[in-house]
Amino acid sequence: MIDLHTHTTFSDGELIPAELARRAAKAGYRAMAMTDHADFSNLDLILTNIGRFVAETGPFLGVTVITGVEITHVPPPLIPHMVEMARERGAQLVVVHGETIVEPVEIGTNLAAIEAGVDILAHPGLITPEETALAAERGVALEITTRKGHSLTNGHVAAMARRFGAKLVIDNDAHAPDDLVSQDRRKKVALGAGLSHEEYLRAEANSRDIVSRILGPGRMD
Repeated sequence: MIDLHTHTTFSDGELIPAELARRAAKAGYRAMAMTDHADFSNLDLILTNIGRFVAETGPFLGVTVITGVEITHVPPPLIPHMVEMARERGAQLVVVHGETIVEPVEIGTNLAAIEAGVDILAHPGLITPEETALAAERGVALEITTRKGHSLTNGHVAAMARRFGAKLVIDNDAHAPDDLVSQDRRKKVALGAGLSHEEYLRAEANSRDIVSRILGPGRMD
């Protein structure tokens, strides 16, 4: 399994990076991204510390860890600049906290993230046809999430992705130990969102492709 959206104590997660990595490895994950919530106030803190953690302990963890960030509740006009800053300061993966229907995310966040060319638009809520078509064009992956609340619009996201040919990934948005779901649970959530078995397999392959692009072919433990 691969999960490209998780959180540590550097934002609102319950686990320090070492314990999150250990629990992920024990649960059967082969690779994961640590993507703590960031705005301009804490971007450097997150990337410096997660980057140090990966550099110093990565070879010993039993799971490949990618240094990432989830840009969260940043005003849409500022998202492109923050995406650029994140990449310059060491983010291997950039996620944007999309327009989930269970939080007051500012309208325009989805579009700004896609236009900025982020890697993954997390829980994009009631994403529009125009936004989905642009995501397909720009190669931005849309997230099917196992997290309660955010998952309420999985079916809509799946339908939009199918209609416009956008890439999907399946993530758990883990904040606590119980959020590290099994392969079977990931599959059931994907199928429950309306994906066919083939679409589910393609979504899982998309995550592998992202990891290979970041680390290079054959680099994943």
